[in-house]
Amino acid sequence: MSLLRRFAFAIRAKLNALLNRTSDPVAELDYSYEQMRDELQDVTRGIADVTTQKKRLEIHRNRLRSNVEKHDTQARAALQEGRDDLARRALEKKQVNVSQITELTGQIDDLQETQDRLVGKRAELSSQIEQFRTKKETMKARYQAAEASARVSEAFTGAGDTMADVHRSIERATERTEQMEARAAALEELEASGQLESVLDEGDSIDQELDRLSSERAVENELATLRAEMDEREAVEEAA
Repeated sequence: MSLLRRFAFAIRAKLNALLNRTSDPVAELDYSYEQMRDELQDVTRGIADVTTQKKRLEIHRNRLRSNVEKHDTQARAALQEGRDDLARRALEKKQVNVSQITELTGQIDDLQETQDRLVGKRAELSSQIEQFRTKKETMKARYQAAEASARVSEAFTGAGDTMADVHRSIERATERTEQMEARAAALEELEASGQLESVLDEGDSIDQELDRLSSERAVENELATLRAEMDEREAVEEAA
């Protein structure tokens, strides 16, 4: 892969990573799912609060019903004792409690309707959450598979560029190898035909001829020097 291609590939990879960090569909789906779960918890807490209030009113109503029975018993006992005034007071308290029971029953019924409605909404919301969860997991699987496929494609693209460079290197190496093999075959052929030795001998004879000429030149120079010395000596003797 050339340097420019490597640089472009690195930049593309970094941009993809940056985009994935800023917009991650998987994280967005998980966040939406958690928000829906929080809403379901809010509905559940609301149902618990309504149920608690209903139970509190039911307990109070039961206590009033006990008072009604007690006042009724008191009124009967007062009549047996000839105390109409006490019986009347007991019945008055009984009527107040009966009125309160009626009012509480209406409130309890309203709370029951609210509770039933919230329970129905909770069941509907829970069903929607489960459907969303199924879709979320499906989309996550598809996204992750697409992401993995994209990484494989990018890796394959990079590997393709690298393989192209490798093929060119192999071609150059093959060419040089073939040249060396051809040279070796040519030398083997010359050696088999006896021409290789003659070529080498020819090179040796040239070296020998050059050495001979150099030696002869040195001898001639030394001979000239000796003659010059002898001529100089003879000239000196004649002069004496």
